Amino acid sequence: MTSTPEAPTAPAAEVELLIGGMTCASCAARIEKKLNRIQGVTATVNYATEKARVSYPAGVEVADLIATVERTGYTAEEPTPVEALQEEAPQDDPELVSLRGRLLVSALLAAPVVLLAMVPALQFDNWQWLSLTLAAPVVVWGGLPFHRAAFTNVRHGASTMDTLVSLGTLAAFGWSLWALFLGDAGMPGMRHGFDLTVSRTDASSTLYLEVAAGVTAFLLLGRYLEARAKRHAGAALRALMELGAKDVAVLRDGREVRVPVDALGVGDLFVVRPGEKIATDGVVAEGASAVDASLLTGESVPVDVAPGDPVTGATVNAGGRLVVRATRVGADTRLARMAKLVEEAQSGKAEVQRLADRVAAVFVPVVIALALGTLGFWLGSGAGPTPAFTAAVAVLIIACPCALGLATPTALLVGTGRGAQLGILIKGPEVLESTRRVDTVVLDKTGTVTTGRMTLHEVYAAEGTDEKQLLRLAGALEHASEHPVARAVVAGAEERVGPLPEVEHFENVPGRGVRGRVDGHEVAVGRLFGPLGEELSRARAEAESGGRTAVVVGWDGEARGVLAVADAVKDTSAEAVRELRALGLTPVLLTGDNRAVAEAVAHEVGIERVVAEVLPEDKVDAVRRLQAEGRVVAMVGDGVNDAAALAAADLGLAMGTGTDAAIEAGDLTLVRGDLRVAADAIRLSRRTLATIKGNLVWAFGYNVAALPLAAAGLLNPMIAGAAMAFSSVFVVTNSLRLRTFRTADAAHGRTGR
Repeated sequence: MTSTPEAPTAPAAEVELLIGGMTCASCAARIEKKLNRIQGVTATVNYATEKARVSYPAGVEVADLIATVERTGYTAEEPTPVEALQEEAPQDDPELVSLRGRLLVSALLAAPVVLLAMVPALQFDNWQWLSLTLAAPVVVWGGLPFHRAAFTNVRHGASTMDTLVSLGTLAAFGWSLWALFLGDAGMPGMRHGFDLTVSRTDASSTLYLEVAAGVTAFLLLGRYLEARAKRHAGAALRALMELGAKDVAVLRDGREVRVPVDALGVGDLFVVRPGEKIATDGVVAEGASAVDASLLTGESVPVDVAPGDPVTGATVNAGGRLVVRATRVGADTRLARMAKLVEEAQSGKAEVQRLADRVAAVFVPVVIALALGTLGFWLGSGAGPTPAFTAAVAVLIIACPCALGLATPTALLVGTGRGAQLGILIKGPEVLESTRRVDTVVLDKTGTVTTGRMTLHEVYAAEGTDEKQLLRLAGALEHASEHPVARAVVAGAEERVGPLPEVEHFENVPGRGVRGRVDGHEVAVGRLFGPLGEELSRARAEAESGGRTAVVVGWDGEARGVLAVADAVKDTSAEAVRELRALGLTPVLLTGDNRAVAEAVAHEVGIERVVAEVLPEDKVDAVRRLQAEGRVVAMVGDGVNDAAALAAADLGLAMGTGTDAAIEAGDLTLVRGDLRVAADAIRLSRRTLATIKGNLVWAFGYNVAALPLAAAGLLNPMIAGAAMAFSSVFVVTNSLRLRTFRTADAAHGRTGR
C-alpha cells in the first residue's frame, strides 16, 4: 500500500495582530519564535510598531494565534479597521499618561536620594533613613512595570531587558536594606562617598539606594521619551488615515442627504461644495472646478477637473460645485490603499534588522551569565564583595539591547511616514537595500516622461492659406472623431480660434483619415491627398524628423496645410533626468514608439540611450538585457504593459497616476505623476537605509564598548543606567531626523513640498 505524500501547507490567510506588553526587542523575538513554531505559520513581530504580521494555513484560527501570544505572556488582538482609525483622535494615550505620571513622581523622589549620595556635604545625621524612605516607592512602585514584566517572563521561562533592570535595581535595593538593618550603614553619623567607578569600601556600610532609585528614574525617562518618539514616528500614518472626509452629501431622489462616509456605495452621486473634501474616489458627473491634492500627493498646484475626469478621495474642491459618482469606497480607495501600503512597509523587517533580532534574542541570558562571571571574577581576585557587586550590577543595567530593537523600526516608521506625506509609498524595508545598489534607471516614455496626451505643436499653412481658417475647419471636422490625434487637433483649434462650426456628412476612412462638410467646404484630414507640393512635403518631413505626427489638412480637393501633433514632454522631465544623473544613475528611455519620436523626446530631456519600437511583452526582455550587462536596474512606468517590467526590475517605481496593475507590481509608488518624485523616492530610501545602518552601528558599538567597561568596574551602576536609557533615546531621535527630509523641488524653492 502506497501513501500519498502530503502537499506542502500553503498559507491560506494573513492577519495583523496588535501586541501588548512588549518592552524590548527580545520580547518581540520570543513572540515571533513561539508563533513560528505553529505548523505552517510564518510570523514577523515588530517591536516599534507593536504589531505582528502572521501568515497562517487552513486549520489554524486567529484565536489560536492570539492564545499562543497570551501563553507567552503578552496580549494580542486584531487591529481596528482603517475606517475606524480615522474616527479616533488618540491625543491622550493612556499608557503614555500613566508612564508620565510614574516618571514625574519617581524623578521627584529620586533626585534628593541621588544628591545626598553624591554630595557628602549634604549628608546630615540619619540622612540614610530619609534616602530609604524616598527610594522605596521609586524602586517598588516606579519600577513596577519592569518587575511585573520580569515576573511574567520568569513564569514563562524567559528573560528580557526587564529581567536585567529588575534584577539590577532590586539587588541594589536589597543590598542597601541588608546594610541598613544588619550592617553598619544605619548607624547615626554615617557618611557615604560617591565614585564614578567601583569603590572598595566596607560592604556592610555601603549603600546603593541612589543606584536603585536613580536607575529606575533614568529608565522610566528613557522609556517615556522612547514611547513619545515612537508615537511621533507613526504620526505621518495616522495623519494619512485622518485625511478622509467624515460625512458626505449624497443625492437621493434629487435631494441632498448628509450621511456618514461609511454609508456611501459604488455608483452613488454625491455633492462636493467649494472648500469641502471629496469623500471618496470617483468620476465628476457635473460641474467644473480645481482640485487641491497637496495633502495627499504633495502636488502644490490644483488640477482642473470637468465631467468625466477622475477625482481622488481626501482631496479638496478648491473651486466650483461638483457632483461626483463614487467608483471606489472603503478599503478600495486610493487613500486606504496608501495607508495599507505604508502600514505593511512599517511592519516589515530589513535584513540587517533580522541580525539585530537574533542578537537580542540571546543577549539577555548572555548578559546574566556575564554579570555572574563578573561577580565571581571580582570575588576571586580578592577585591571584596563591594566592588564585585557594583561591577555585576553595572553589567546588568548597561547591557539592555533596547537600542538594537529600535534601530530599524523607528527609522522605517519615520522614513515611510515622511514618504507618504510627500506622495512616495515604500512597499517594504527590503526595497531600501535595492535603492542603494541601483545604477541604471529605465524610464517608460508615454505617461512617465511625457504626458501621455497628444497635443498640437506646430501649424504649417500653405502660401495663401489663412492659418486660423485651417485650424477652424480641421478642428470642426476632427470634433466628430474620438482618435487621440483628433482630440489634440480639436483642443489646439479651440484654444487658438475659439468655438468651432458644425460638421455635416462626417465619414471615417479607416487607416487614412476623416472627411466631411464644414461651412460649405469639403474638408479632409489625414492621408487622403495625393502628392503634396514641395512646401508642404518639406513641412511634413520636418515635423516627422522632429518626432511629431504630421496630419495633412485640405478642402475642396486641395491640400492646404500640415498640423504637427505629438505627445508633450512633461515640464519637469528634463530636470528629473538631471536629478537622477546626480544620484549616479544612468537613464535609459524605453518605448514602443518609433525611433524618431523616441530620440526626439530623449534629446529634449537629456537621455543618451534609447530602446525604441519595443512591444509591450518585450519590455521585460529589455530590462533583462540590461541586467545581463551587469547593471542593477530600476524601472519607472505607469501602464498595464509596464507591470511585468516593473516586477522584473531590481527596483520598480510605479507612477500612482497610472494603472492598478503597475502600482501593485512596483516596489515604490509615486502618487503624483511628476518624474522628479522618482529621484526624491530614491534619495529618501537611501537616506532611510543610511539612518538604519547608523542606528545599528551605534547600538552594537554601544553594547560592545559598554559591557567591558562595566565588567572592569569602570562604571558606577547609576551612570550605566543613564547611559543605557539615553542610547535608546539617541537611536529614536536620530530616526526622527528623517522628518526633515525635503524634496529637491522644495529645497530649491520650486513648487512642491
